[in-house]
Amino acid sequence: MFEIFQRYISDQITLSAEEYELIKSVCIFKKLRKRQYLLQDGDVWKYNAFVCKGCLRNYRVDENGGEHIMGFSKECWWTGDRESLLTGKPSVNNIDALEDAEVILITKPSFELLCAQIPAFNDLINSILNKSFIASQNRIHSAISFTAEQKYRNFMDKYPDLTYRVPQHMIASFLGMTPETLSRVRKEVAKK
Repeated sequence: MFEIFQRYISDQITLSAEEYELIKSVCIFKKLRKRQYLLQDGDVWKYNAFVCKGCLRNYRVDENGGEHIMGFSKECWWTGDRESLLTGKPSVNNIDALEDAEVILITKPSFELLCAQIPAFNDLINSILNKSFIASQNRIHSAISFTAEQKYRNFMDKYPDLTYRVPQHMIASFLGMTPETLSRVRKEVAKK
């Protein structure tokens, strides 16, 4: 599992063998079965999590029991609840596996140690956080500005493999539409 994480890092920055050993020494390896939770609403999130295998979803449940998917995380993506991690407050999110998955968890103190002792790793993390912020801004913009068809086309363009890995009702939730609307949009897109 660590080899996947190491390859991800080495594709972006150059580290020494000692630095990789330090990173490996703080990694917690976790396997999840399909539908198994990584985080449940009410728990405090204490990790930075890197997905080595599988696909997870991050979602909230409203007072009526409706699920609202905030995002998906697949291989070589990060997941977690940043608000809970930074504040120490219980999470309002759930994260579970849509497929059997393998993740690397690094506790907050260990992650801070890595960032302090490995400047290139710290720079990589800052770059990832900046990209994540930009992606969040773009997601908000599309949610409030795009038509249902534009939202779906945007999803297909950005995440073509997720279109086939994630159930359609979950894609609908992520896009902020009903499954019926998504079905209609998919038929319209297929005709064009």
